[in-house]
Amino acid sequence: MHIRKLKEEDAEQFLELNKQLDDTGYMLYDPGERQTSVENQRKGIARMIDNPSNHFLVAVENESLIGFIAAFRGNLNRNKHSAYLVLGVDKNYRGRGIASMLFEEIFFWSRNHGITRLELTVIKHNQPAFNLYSKMGFILEGEKIHSLMIEGEPVNEYYMYKLM
Repeated sequence: MHIRKLKEEDAEQFLELNKQLDDTGYMLYDPGERQTSVENQRKGIARMIDNPSNHFLVAVENESLIGFIAAFRGNLNRNKHSAYLVLGVDKNYRGRGIASMLFEEIFFWSRNHGITRLELTVIKHNQPAFNLYSKMGFILEGEKIHSLMIEGEPVNEYYMYKLM
């Protein structure tokens, strides 16, 4: 397994990975809701990687994408010291330290780019993710009440942060 930057050529595999992650119920999209074409995914990747405020890494095993982490840095003087993170790991590869390795790469990038605050959100009932984020040094900052609707029911999210 190795970690590298996301490339436009990854569009088809990245789209499939995201659809699989959507099916877990822990990502922003509902299962089956993501209707992006491979070409639109390729264009989206091009926009993301062209933006110097973004840092997007993928975990690859046997030429297959098995996980990713994205950092979206603020663009203004008042928030360019912070970055919002999104993480996803293929359910078949969880528990193998891949997420921890992705985080370590983002921590390295953050320190080298003047980012002093990392933040993320996690669905309140996603205890495994909450435990991972805590293990990686993220601290519970607050709870956003009824921030999501999942299967017609309101669900809360935790806001977490890590100072670098």
